[in-house]
Amino acid sequence: MAEALADEILAMGRSVHFFNGNAADDGFRAQTVSTIKTIITESSGNIGLVLHSLAFGTLTGLVPVNESRAVTRKQLEMTMDVMANSLVYWTQDVVAADIIGPARIFAMTSEGSEKAWPLYGPVSAAKAALESYVRQLGHELADKAITVNAIMAGVTRTPALSKIPGAEALVAKAVAKNPYERLTQPEDVAEAIVALAKPGTHWINMNVIRIDGGESSSA
Repeated sequence: MAEALADEILAMGRSVHFFNGNAADDGFRAQTVSTIKTIITESSGNIGLVLHSLAFGTLTGLVPVNESRAVTRKQLEMTMDVMANSLVYWTQDVVAADIIGPARIFAMTSEGSEKAWPLYGPVSAAKAALESYVRQLGHELADKAITVNAIMAGVTRTPALSKIPGAEALVAKAVAKNPYERLTQPEDVAEAIVALAKPGTHWINMNVIRIDGGESSSA
């Protein structure tokens, strides 16, 4: 899939660089930012868009129920670090490297940040923290012409969704209450982000933007 996407982008006359590694690892992040800075310096460019989308966390209860174990300190801290804190660290590094701006930063959140779902507690906390970071970063980076917003997509069939306990029940509920009577598609989200990244959207900052066809606002 990555190779096919690279070919498609190259056919448009653009260059492509892929970095495959643990996005939450300090060493990988430092090396990647350094390499990006070299590439950008050679092309006299700058980062204009950052999309933070890390779906790796622990799906387990906060307290033990029956014979199930509760989340451990290590699992909870890992989930928070990967899904929320990493946004701060990547932003810190690209700003310190002076390779971003004017720019748009988007972070992917979910409706689970504000609702209780079975075994979603650790991820829910991370998503809530992520939204808080979005607000704070958007405030602190305004003088650099960098906006920061969270994208809350509707229920979308992705590999991450399939790992959530009771995923099919979430799918059925989403379809039933969505005014369009269907799930959100990856293309719905991608097209909205493209529109939000265009000039003229500089006054949209520090928000949670719902891209769900009205799903979350419907009973």
